[in-house]
Amino acid sequence: MNHEGTTNQRKIPVNDLVARDRRGFALEMNKSTQKAPLPLAGFLFTLLGAILFSTKAIFVKKAFFATGVDAVTLLALRMLFSLPFYLFAAVLVSRQAANVPMTKREWAATIFLGLFGYYLSSLFDFIGLQYISAGLERLILFLYPTFAVLINFLVFRQPVLRNQWLALVLTYLGIGIAFVGEVRLDSGSSGFWWGSFCVAVCAVTYAIYLAGSGRVIPRTGSNKFTAYAMLAATAGVLLHYVVTRKSVDGLLNSALIPYGILLAVIATVIPTFFLAQGMKRIGANNVAILSSIGPVSTIVQAHYVLGEKIFGEQIIGTLLVIAGILLLSWKPQKKLLEV
Repeated sequence: MNHEGTTNQRKIPVNDLVARDRRGFALEMNKSTQKAPLPLAGFLFTLLGAILFSTKAIFVKKAFFATGVDAVTLLALRMLFSLPFYLFAAVLVSRQAANVPMTKREWAATIFLGLFGYYLSSLFDFIGLQYISAGLERLILFLYPTFAVLINFLVFRQPVLRNQWLALVLTYLGIGIAFVGEVRLDSGSSGFWWGSFCVAVCAVTYAIYLAGSGRVIPRTGSNKFTAYAMLAATAGVLLHYVVTRKSVDGLLNSALIPYGILLAVIATVIPTFFLAQGMKRIGANNVAILSSIGPVSTIVQAHYVLGEKIFGEQIIGTLLVIAGILLLSWKPQKKLLEV
């Protein structure tokens, strides 16, 4: 027997092994703590999705001014032009080899959330836009992250991190200041408070969609959920149109077709998939807060496209919203634990 070899093997410097283990563990912890709080892809998907969604109010107001169309007809046209995209997406995901059929519970949740998120909320939103400015609509609508975070916290027991609370405070302080300015300018106009109420209901129903989808998407996949939820919403909208109008003639107006296409592709299809991908990567709470860039985007677009005024409260509110978003995208490194 080679006692020397055995002895050498037994005399491997234990301290060196421990040191290497400590360094390896510290290195892994260092990697994990230096990761960005929001993955870049999720950040970009959410940001672009929110900005594209913010064009919806601009297109709707332009359609109202240019054609005199009613809210239900314009919404039906939006969903009708969106329908082929979601049908294609549904067929595509169903044919994937890794596709797992949804359970009855998942189907029920997807349909329910689709009806809340893109039928009821869109209906109230379009009605509200008949009476209030695009800037005010977006400000009221973006109360929904507060509702979504509270739903996740109270119903699903999802914790809210300290930087999320601070980002919420900054963001909604900014939105609140801008809202006060809007009220000062527009509260005397006909239908102002009714329109504001309708958009507030839209915010609540969309918050239900956002909070619920954050629970369903991890089980079904973002693309599958989005496709089927939007198909459910489209069915609800078109059924509503047929029952209330009893004719499809209003959808054949050639002057409305460009607005329908813009609303469908730019303000609906692309951003819904972008936000679903963002939610998959960074979570419902972060999507809710990061999407607060929407009011800023709408206010700027409304000024240059619709001629709506920009005033002091909006500027202050915009700066606070941006501060909240920057806070959300930055997270200080944690001190390494001693090992």
